Amino acid sequence: MVIGPFINASAVLLGGVLGALLSQRLPERIRVSMTSIFGLASLGIGILLVVKCANLPAMVLATLLGALIGEICLLEKGVNTAVAKAQNLFRHSRKKPAHESFIQNYVAIIVLFCASGTGIFGAMNEGMTGDPSILIAKSFLDFFTAMIFACSLGIAVSVISIPLLIIQLTLAWAAALILPLTTPSMMADFSAVGGLLLLATGLRICGIKNVPGGQHASSTPSGNAAFRRLDRLVCLTMRAIAAK
Repeated sequence: MVIGPFINASAVLLGGVLGALLSQRLPERIRVSMTSIFGLASLGIGILLVVKCANLPAMVLATLLGALIGEICLLEKGVNTAVAKAQNLFRHSRKKPAHESFIQNYVAIIVLFCASGTGIFGAMNEGMTGDPSILIAKSFLDFFTAMIFACSLGIAVSVISIPLLIIQLTLAWAAALILPLTTPSMMADFSAVGGLLLLATGLRICGIKNVPGGQHASSTPSGNAAFRRLDRLVCLTMRAIAAK
């Protein structure tokens, strides 16, 4: 049974509630400094995962294919367009500036929590390996992020835990179906590709490099296909050498 999605959703729920209660007591300097800490944490997790790589060519190929598919399908642009349409929908419903600002920020954090590379990879990783560590680490970050946003947006931030839980459970279930088709080396390379996505996320959060993470979201699914092909190629090569 997966536990990561439940822990992550609980962290967002609790962080949203505490942030709404402590909105007047949380200093502004803490809200600003925590952003850099989130970026550094993503970089550290990414490095730990990248070093697990078993087949470097497979990791590079999966990343290139994922980026190419993302650019062709305009994944990042699609997400931004959906957010803009949602904001415009609510903008026309009411003309109050405060309400408009609230909706824009609220839609933005829905995307942040529910469509981040860390959450997608973490849910799929637990579904395939049973290891919830990525989602647990994300839960710590999301707890404080939800608390900070709830200081300005109120208790509504905690409601995001519901779609977050549904999305991550769906991804974990889908990944479990792929598990019988994988090998240990494929799982190591899958983790390495996820590590690259987390590195990109960390660079973006820290403001070092604006890497379009949405474009690379397809790297992990395309990586499974790449790993499978390369594993078969390596096995055939080793058999040919042994036969000689």
